[in-house]
Amino acid sequence: MKVTWLGQAGLLFETQTLKIMVDPYLSNSVEKIQPKFYRRVPVDESLLKIKPNVIILTHDHLDHTDPETLKHYLTEDSNVLVLASFNAWNTARKFGGNNNYVTFNRLTEWTENGVRFKAVYAEHSDLYAVGVLIYAENKVYYVTGDTLYNDKIFEDLPEKIDYVFLPINGVGNNMNFIDGEKFCRKLNAKAIPLHCGLFDEKKLKDFPYPNKVVPEFYKEICLGE
Repeated sequence: MKVTWLGQAGLLFETQTLKIMVDPYLSNSVEKIQPKFYRRVPVDESLLKIKPNVIILTHDHLDHTDPETLKHYLTEDSNVLVLASFNAWNTARKFGGNNNYVTFNRLTEWTENGVRFKAVYAEHSDLYAVGVLIYAENKVYYVTGDTLYNDKIFEDLPEKIDYVFLPINGVGNNMNFIDGEKFCRKLNAKAIPLHCGLFDEKKLKDFPYPNKVVPEFYKEICLGE
């Protein structure tokens, strides 16, 4: 599995059969509404030319479900499978076209070309927010989406998770470094911290959980598989 960090909480997973985007934010939409949240890292325009097979939208906040980004991927003839929690689904399906818009709420499952996706609980201000489990190539990849620490989350998770991708910036109803570390220790998975460095000066390398991989903007994440 090749995984690339798209910045903020955006990820690109590439299996032998699928290109899977999760929460891509590749515009300046947030800054237009809240000027203090301006991009510290310019958009890599080459990422807008990717043709994903699957787009997963965990919740309907602009840095996760961004029409200015999605318009590059959801066209009349793009034929993308969109797995989106309810509020994000309502936003994304306005693009119409030859795309399959699926409501991907908690405990919903979908299998595509041998890859299984499952939506799990997330504790966030969008009450339909979810995390997602991706079962692919004999590994379990868990993208928490924006979430606070809540024991209810663990009810939805399998016993074994190989990799967890989680926001740890501590604002906007996300875990901070302390709670994020506790969360990762409970999972006992390799962690890829996210959601820092685009709108703030926080350093992902300072996340105290030892079994982590610190991603770099727009680069493949070396998972050590």
